Amino acid sequence: MRTLNDWLLAYGETHQNKINRAIHLICVPAILFSVVGLLWCIPKGFLFPNVTSINWSHIAMILALVFYARLGLRPFALMLLTFAIASSLLMLLQNRGAPLLTLNITIFVVAWIGQFYGHHVEGKKPSFFQDLQFLLIGPLWVYYH
Repeated sequence: MRTLNDWLLAYGETHQNKINRAIHLICVPAILFSVVGLLWCIPKGFLFPNVTSINWSHIAMILALVFYARLGLRPFALMLLTFAIASSLLMLLQNRGAPLLTLNITIFVVAWIGQFYGHHVEGKKPSFFQDLQFLLIGPLWVYYH
């Protein structure tokens, strides 16, 4: 497995342009939040019929945290905090009756448009076209840059 530094350097190769970097600083956290939010909206169904405090986003976050833990304590702690903030905000929005599905779809689409525009300006394809694990590296890259 690559080290955190290896991942960040490889990710940075396609993020040299100032405009692309600035777009990523906004859009990567937005995409992360919207993905957690979209997973939050999936009905629990047969998997968790009597459990009200666990949803699909929790499963995804746990799996992602395993990946981050393998990169080190600091990446794990940063992403644990990030997931806790996202979950808290989603819970607050849900309790206030916000249209979570519509909100998260909108954030997801707008943020990805921004990402692809940034890569158009950069003139390079997004890193995740090489390896899907870069989708997990993007949020760490934002923290480290």
